[in-house]
Amino acid sequence: MKKTSKQLWIPILAACAMFAQSAAPRPAFDAFEVATIKPATPGTGRFIKMQTAHMFFAKNHALKTLLAAAYNLSPQAISGGPAWVESDHYDILAKAPNEIRPNLDEQMAMLRRLLADRFKLAFHREPKELSIYALTVAKTGPKLKPSAASPDAAPEGPPPLIFVLSPQGVSLPGRNATMSELASVMQRAALDRPVVDKTGLTGRYDFDLAWTPDEIQFDGLGLRETPESTNPGLFTAIQQQLGLRLEAAKGPIEALMIDHVERPSEN
Repeated sequence: MKKTSKQLWIPILAACAMFAQSAAPRPAFDAFEVATIKPATPGTGRFIKMQTAHMFFAKNHALKTLLAAAYNLSPQAISGGPAWVESDHYDILAKAPNEIRPNLDEQMAMLRRLLADRFKLAFHREPKELSIYALTVAKTGPKLKPSAASPDAAPEGPPPLIFVLSPQGVSLPGRNATMSELASVMQRAALDRPVVDKTGLTGRYDFDLAWTPDEIQFDGLGLRETPESTNPGLFTAIQQQLGLRLEAAKGPIEALMIDHVERPSEN
């Protein structure tokens, strides 16, 4: 039976009102409920991830690389503090509050609070001219697929970019990722200088990147020899596989200068 717009109007309004009443605001993730910080075992891998929906795990990180992750910086943009800021490595296991999984931004906000509380961290920002990599579009154009994910997908869940390290080399499966996020993850973990997104691409994309790392990337964490890898180096791979380029340049960076820090308090 054909319905008129008048017949449909009231039910639609009622359904919208019911949805508005039932939608709950996202809870705040101000700080971890509890966290343990222990010296890391030398020679182990390094990562930051949610082990479960509520357990945050940072493995084998120096304070400098924790700061790089927490404040979305290249480690080269962080200076100051005693030598142990780079030499001492820690494992951090922390419990997130609330009933839902925190997204990456929420995890980093809680990590920033943890570093301030447990390491007694104080710092200031300072502009610096540093060697950088500019992420640009290659002359052949980008080879990126618009993301298949819904634009209103839930914010909780794993981050869109996670490195996979193996004897075959490094792979980076990107899902629903932006070019800004690609530049960010490259500068925080893979490369030895800041990476600035200059692609001008504003969408979210799905892609797969695979390459053979050199002795500089990932701080050389056991990746100097990858005998099973047949993939090209990163600079060639990113152009061939993604239609992008990493170009060496100089550029202004807002650096982080450590004013005060202490070894972490007892658990």
